[in-house]
Amino acid sequence: MLSTSFAKTSKSTSAAPASLALALGMITISVNVHNPLYALYASNDGYGVLATTIAFSCYVLGVIPVLLALGGLSDRLGRRTVMLVALILSTIATVIMLFYPYIRALAVARLLLGIGTALMSCTATVYMIELFGQRAQTQATAWVTASTSVGFGLGPMLTTLCLLVYPTDAPASFFALLGGLLLSIVLVLRLPETAKLNTANSTKGNAATPMLRLPYFNKTTVWYGCGILLCWSTTGLVLSVIPSVLNTHGLAEYAGFASMLAISCGLLFQPLARRLSPMAASTLGLSILLPAYALLAWGALSGQFVAVMVAALLTSSCGYGLVYLGGLSGVMASAPHAPARASAGYFLLAYIGLSVPVIMMGLLVDSLGMTLAFVVFGGFLLTGLLLLWATQKTVIRAAEPVTVMEAATT
Repeated sequence: MLSTSFAKTSKSTSAAPASLALALGMITISVNVHNPLYALYASNDGYGVLATTIAFSCYVLGVIPVLLALGGLSDRLGRRTVMLVALILSTIATVIMLFYPYIRALAVARLLLGIGTALMSCTATVYMIELFGQRAQTQATAWVTASTSVGFGLGPMLTTLCLLVYPTDAPASFFALLGGLLLSIVLVLRLPETAKLNTANSTKGNAATPMLRLPYFNKTTVWYGCGILLCWSTTGLVLSVIPSVLNTHGLAEYAGFASMLAISCGLLFQPLARRLSPMAASTLGLSILLPAYALLAWGALSGQFVAVMVAALLTSSCGYGLVYLGGLSGVMASAPHAPARASAGYFLLAYIGLSVPVIMMGLLVDSLGMTLAFVVFGGFLLTGLLLLWATQKTVIRAAEPVTVMEAATT
């Protein structure tokens, strides 16, 4: 009876990965879709840059607690249920900003988006692997990284396009996103609940899985996690520097395109990452990171717009291309017994990188000036990279080096 049910479910999942990828895209689009309107929201409320920064950081307040304590939530409640919650939170956040375009509302929306994104991060990779099947782990991981890379950068670009056509605090991109979110909810409702299928033969079942579970770390996951931490810290710096550089050139309205370049262009490098082993892909990406940062610092300090844009592209090749896909593949291959918790640990370190170093950079700029702040941040990157390269052999010895394709078949 169980085998018959599973067979029927398997036949019904031919389009399941595409439905999940669409949901991941909609969630990540919603994270940054209102970025080009931040100045307008602050103006509507009569607040300045500090309030905008605080509202923006509410996203991390939502992300980190979930990744810290709820890494195994989908093992208990099911993958589909957690993804539905993430989609609903993204929908509520979009509605809030559509009908209440103020900086106070942005703080609430960003908190909800942080929780939703964290739930997605804990669940998406393992769910996609289960929908594809374990032997297609490489393809599943690639779908997750591709859909999220495009989504994070596509949101602000769509809003920028809409604002160029018709300036408003309720751009058409918001309505299109709402339609996509509602469609994704319907499609995810039709997906099979793979977590329940996986525990169907267990005598204890899902009820034995603890509700609160810390992220899983070992030497391999920590190494890859620290790699993405360095990359996303530089990405966060790019996102904070580019708007001001564009503003000095009278091109502030193109900030959405800059965000797209800094994030989604990493997708162009993911085919290369799939041909390499997780360690080789990550090492190549980390080797690009320091020169990219040096170009970014020089471009920002000298007002060279083209240099900043090229640096953004190079940073994207690391943070959302080589290191992103390589690291996630390496983490999933090293923790087959705890994939959801390992994914949570990986993204926990990534989001720490996206927030803490960037906030520290802002404090350094205020206290030491732009030039010295860039030097200190460069020292942080160099120290982190040296530590990763020094411990690389230890990580390779901890787990046999395998190609991404080999990892998919083990």
